Amino acid sequence: MSSHFLTIKDRFLLKRFHLSNSTNQDILLFFHDLLMNEKLYASALSNYKKWADSNKAEAKSEFNERHALCDEMQSYTKERLQNLTEDEFFNLIAPLWAMGMWGNKRYYLDNVIENNGMDLLRAQLVNLFYGSTSIKNRWDEFREKVKGMGPAFISELLNKFKPEEYILWNKKALIGFMALGIPNIPKSNSALDGKKYAYLSKVGRELVVSAKKQGFSEIEDLLALNYFIWQELQIVPTDMGVPLEEEPEKETKKQKAFVHNDVRDRIRDIGLFLGFKAEIEKKIADGAVVDALWEVSVGNMGRITYVFEVQTSGSIDSLLLNLMKAKNNPSVQGIVAVSDSKQIEKIKKEAASLREIRDELKFWDYNDVLKVFDSLSNAYESINALGLVPSGLF
Repeated sequence: MSSHFLTIKDRFLLKRFHLSNSTNQDILLFFHDLLMNEKLYASALSNYKKWADSNKAEAKSEFNERHALCDEMQSYTKERLQNLTEDEFFNLIAPLWAMGMWGNKRYYLDNVIENNGMDLLRAQLVNLFYGSTSIKNRWDEFREKVKGMGPAFISELLNKFKPEEYILWNKKALIGFMALGIPNIPKSNSALDGKKYAYLSKVGRELVVSAKKQGFSEIEDLLALNYFIWQELQIVPTDMGVPLEEEPEKETKKQKAFVHNDVRDRIRDIGLFLGFKAEIEKKIADGAVVDALWEVSVGNMGRITYVFEVQTSGSIDSLLLNLMKAKNNPSVQGIVAVSDSKQIEKIKKEAASLREIRDELKFWDYNDVLKVFDSLSNAYESINALGLVPSGLF
């Protein structure tokens, strides 16, 4: 049967089976080969092979680059990570592609060290690379405990450490998987948990095996797969047909916490992009520790501060109380509640009776926060790639 072009009957039966069984993940894994656009995959592999044959020097350079990247990552033994210094942490993280948008990498990573502490970073890197539990558990623990290093960082570290086992997951990988019609993929990194990352890595390994069976030895591992996806699968085909409808997944409590932390970190990052001094989980007044703040000194006006509280779950009353307390700091000139559109409407209703903040409170949909971050990071990454701006300026 043609991969993504299912008949109406096929779609009906599969959707009914999908909805009537509680183990949707197992079902989608079982039907993965049926749903994938294998025709597009074979065509893209063929194009990549032609490119490699016609550009042997460049293909060899990329091959050597991949192996050098893995050799460097694999040089971080358990003992080396256990004794990692701040400078060594910088040397480990600064070269990552996930750091591409940051001109002043030292400033950003100094913030990561300040927010987490080297003891925690050492312990979590050791566990991520060498822990004995499943990748699902190690991934979730890293996301729960480490601030400022999200899925793009974690997956790149894992991919270069064990390229035969773990996928590098970012926007380009998402576009490639969507082009291939891979089912059950996350549309946003924010809620990406260990279970879903393990699934994506499994699908990636299947793609590598499929490429090798078709005679494309260039796709030797999941890092090579990443290079291939970047080059050949960044334009979604117009002839993919209508994708199979998937039931939207309800976020777990853990995923909501991941979203909260990711949005919090992105607000901080947007502030840094805009030239503010930006921090997370900062005490701003008695009894008020806010998720994020932007701060700037303006001549004779002194310090101006904008504070942000993010909510993906929990009490609206506690969010509003925290913002009310933050207003006790005279430098605070703006207070912002960040949530999804439905929660924002509830927050507005609750805030309407609070005379102290109702006229000053601003609202920001966290989906817009993530879009703004993506746009700014793309712009800064492009500017940094030109080499026009001195390193470390922003």
